[in-house]
Amino acid sequence: MRIEGVPDAVRKKAVAAGAEAWLTGLPRLVADLERAWSISVGRTLPGATEAFVAEATCHDGTQAVLKLLIPREGNAARNEITVLRLANGSGCARLFRADETRSALLLERLGPSLFELALPLKRRHEILCTAAALLWRPAPESGLRTGASKGEWLIEFASRLWDELGRPCSERAVEYARSCARNRIRAHDDERAVVVHGDVHQWNTLEAAGGFKLVDPDGLLAEAEYDLGILMREDPVELLQGDPHARAHALAERTDLDATAIWEWGAIERVSTGLLCTQIGLQPVGRQMLAAAERVTPG
Repeated sequence: MRIEGVPDAVRKKAVAAGAEAWLTGLPRLVADLERAWSISVGRTLPGATEAFVAEATCHDGTQAVLKLLIPREGNAARNEITVLRLANGSGCARLFRADETRSALLLERLGPSLFELALPLKRRHEILCTAAALLWRPAPESGLRTGASKGEWLIEFASRLWDELGRPCSERAVEYARSCARNRIRAHDDERAVVVHGDVHQWNTLEAAGGFKLVDPDGLLAEAEYDLGILMREDPVELLQGDPHARAHALAERTDLDATAIWEWGAIERVSTGLLCTQIGLQPVGRQMLAAAERVTPG
């Protein structure tokens, strides 16, 4: 079997992760899963960056998607499978089959993304909040890492990348983001923590029957405000067209959550993602996020 059209971003990330053998073995892996799961795999879907993703059809005609994550350190496949099983189709794509050892998932096939639909920002936020809230639920025995742990990781990541990239934004902006993350780490409460998606944005939100569902969950046990902090990171140009804090207050009012927590998660996510986009050449969004970080930093 020959695999056509593996996205260049997936190839590059696989090579960077030392997973050349995985790339070479993709045809056999797909063929093995076709037999094991009684599916027929079709065209490769474009736009993936962390996995091989292709259309699939089940033996009973059900339309599905096969997702094979690049093998690397960490628990990406385990986390995603855990979140999707907990969600059971509510707020996230339904998981039909999974093989953690092979980082393989068979998912329900959804429609176009919010990005493709090009809806107004306010409507997008309504949809994103609704989908995320369907996922939020306690799961203390899930084994997912905590929001406090993610906050610590974000501080280390942003600090390291800022230096490696030659400090493309001010130290003042980076330190403000780090101080916001430290506030959220101190505020973490295991009893209040819920399952959050971890990367709620318009590319990860697809049209489904009767609404929209999220895909590609990172999976955390954190305060629900974390997910809305992602919305404070996204659309940085629009954020600066009015009072930036107004977005946090609007999201908090819509979900009955805390505006300060939403704002603070947004601060560290804006800087860390802006630096990541700069590293991988994803512009102008990287510059826009860092410019927004400069503008919203007090003093």
